[in-house]
Amino acid sequence: MTRVKRGLMTHKRHKNIIDKVKWFRMMNGNVFSRAKNALAKSGQNAYIWRKQKKHDFRRLWNTRINNALRPLGLNYSKFINLMYLKKVSLNRKVLSNLAITNPAIFENVVNFVK
Repeated sequence: MTRVKRGLMTHKRHKNIIDKVKWFRMMNGNVFSRAKNALAKSGQNAYIWRKQKKHDFRRLWNTRINNALRPLGLNYSKFINLMYLKKVSLNRKVLSNLAITNPAIFENVVNFVK
């Protein structure tokens, strides 16, 4: 049986991973064993923060809605409860955009819910 040298494919595999982490800090960007771990960890973090981003945006929308409601004599929790009772199905993203871009329309929605 002939001898098979595996250096070419190993080098190619290492180079692919190193290319993906080229801009990482310290030895994580140029040492294969560190780069492999850093790439796995970065994938985990990306997955976690894709979920966290949705939480952050919802929190931002709630804050914007609350800030727009205060001058109108309501707060966020009472407004959401009134919307639920009136069966108004506008989500928080839409309400937040209305509060910023079209305050008059947002005020009409608030008056309807009251």
